[in-house]
Amino acid sequence: MNSENQDNQNNFGLYIILGAILGAITGAGAGYLLSRRIEEGEELQLTAGDGIKLGGSIITLLRQISALGK
Repeated sequence: MNSENQDNQNNFGLYIILGAILGAITGAGAGYLLSRRIEEGEELQLTAGDGIKLGGSIITLLRQISALGK
């Protein structure tokens, strides 16, 4: 039983690190895409409604990820 608990502790750290790496890659990709749009001369128009939609989508994605293990 103790070995199983130790394995869970090791996996916990691994999941945190993997999540951080995936989040950094996703954020860098989003920044790259936005900067490309700006370089092409397109104005960045982000309204409050767009921000709320984006936030809701992120929350939904996080809920779906947390439900994967259930």
